[in-house]
Amino acid sequence: MVRVGLIGFGLAGQAFHAPVIRGVKGMELACILERHGSKAKEKYSEVRVARTLDEMLADKSIGLCVVATPNDSHFSYAKACLEAGRDVVVDKPLTPTLAEAEQLFRVAADRGRLLTVYQDRRWDGDFQTVKELLKVGVLGTVAEYEARFDRFRLQAKPGAWRESADHPAAGVLWDLGPHLIDQALVLFGEPETIWASAFCQRQDSKIDDSFDVHMDYQQMDFQLVRAMLRARSIAYAPGPHLLIHGTEGSFIKYGMDPQEEILRSQNCPDGPDWGADWGEEPEERWGTLSKVGGEIRKVKTERGDYREFYANVRDAIEKGSAPDVTPEQALRTMRAVLLAHKSSREGRRVRWTEAVE
Repeated sequence: MVRVGLIGFGLAGQAFHAPVIRGVKGMELACILERHGSKAKEKYSEVRVARTLDEMLADKSIGLCVVATPNDSHFSYAKACLEAGRDVVVDKPLTPTLAEAEQLFRVAADRGRLLTVYQDRRWDGDFQTVKELLKVGVLGTVAEYEARFDRFRLQAKPGAWRESADHPAAGVLWDLGPHLIDQALVLFGEPETIWASAFCQRQDSKIDDSFDVHMDYQQMDFQLVRAMLRARSIAYAPGPHLLIHGTEGSFIKYGMDPQEEILRSQNCPDGPDWGADWGEEPEERWGTLSKVGGEIRKVKTERGDYREFYANVRDAIEKGSAPDVTPEQALRTMRAVLLAHKSSREGRRVRWTEAVE
């Protein structure tokens, strides 16, 4: 049994970590660090609540610490946990700077501990579907890939650190960018250049609430030309979540993976039994494959399951399995996010090999 200490009980801790950890066999949510308030105790009366990190780390039976706090505190919490001999999962983004991220992986290596980043969107059903389509080559050679997170939120949330210009690593490019960028890197690898624009759509936004990121690849013999990653705050009628054009056809998919909505709702699962239909999408939400020659058909969405991330972490700790999100991948995503910010800030296309800080 892997006993887990969860650091932070805001949105990330409540919706994306606590229920997922509790849903994985062989894992126990043993302690929650909630510095103020009583939400953790009200939600999980049987779980111990700590008020300080020292109090949590005093329990030597806790082997894994999960950092789900505001971005600018990721480094200090993760470093302290690693130095205390714990394995660590950090919510994305790993840290606000590449130097801090690299330092954390050095500490982890020196201590012989696992350090990985919570890239749960790799276990979206639609992303799993796209991976399979590209693996079997049904689209031919990909020429264009687009992924979008469209939302309709007309006003910024007062007091939210993610929307505060005074808070390091805030804004939607730091929030949603790591998801979309990580997925593109998994599918296509490192680009040659990145062009990005992080901007505000809402009048009361103090920091970017929308973005465009173009990851450009070498164009030769119909190799992938561009991955376009977008997020919007004012999109009442969302565009396609995924759109891929290839030499043998196109794939288009509307609608987001259903897991987040459930995890954020009152119907959030509590325990290992999430039901056999967890992560399944109804047929009306499946994507459409249009093939050269006239064939048009629906493609069943693969079953998504965020628990697979923590099941892999469990196996990495107990069996020595390779982590699904490796240090190299985590640092690669960090580089891409930082280069996107640099591109937006300087108003130019940047090369993958450029310095980020």
